[in-house]
Amino acid sequence: MLDIEAIFSDGGALAQTVRDFRVRDGQIEMADAVAAAIRENAVLVAEAGTGTGKTFAYLIPALLSGGKVIISTGTKTLQDQLFDRDIQVV
Repeated sequence: MLDIEAIFSDGGALAQTVRDFRVRDGQIEMADAVAAAIRENAVLVAEAGTGTGKTFAYLIPALLSGGKVIISTGTKTLQDQLFDRDIQVV
């Protein structure tokens, strides 16, 4: 698996792809936790405030895992954001 911290770093893949990207420690911490949960086939409940970067924090480890993933959203707006923008970026 690629290094999560490298992807989320200042010069990493996200910084090269996402305009105005900035490193968020909470985002890296959540992405590491998601990656560990996927790797260990464990359950993870994560909570983070607005602007933390939750979407990329779970999408990137999910993509890197190479497995199938189900994403459930609370609103149609978030579903559209995932489908129309975020998944394509990742």
